[in-house]
Amino acid sequence: MSHEAFVFWSYAATAVTLGGLLAAILLDGRARKRELRELEAQGVRRRSDARRDAA
Repeated sequence: MSHEAFVFWSYAATAVTLGGLLAAILLDGRARKRELRELEAQGVRRRSDARRDAA
């Protein structure tokens, strides 16, 4: 394998890995937001909302 091919495939593998990590982060963020909406619909409150309610 030539040096150029090795460098190309190394960059390609890195790009695929970073793309996969980015997709996983975005999908996980959506899932957490969905869970928060469901919990809030059930009446579960966030601790940070206690300050707002007391004011």
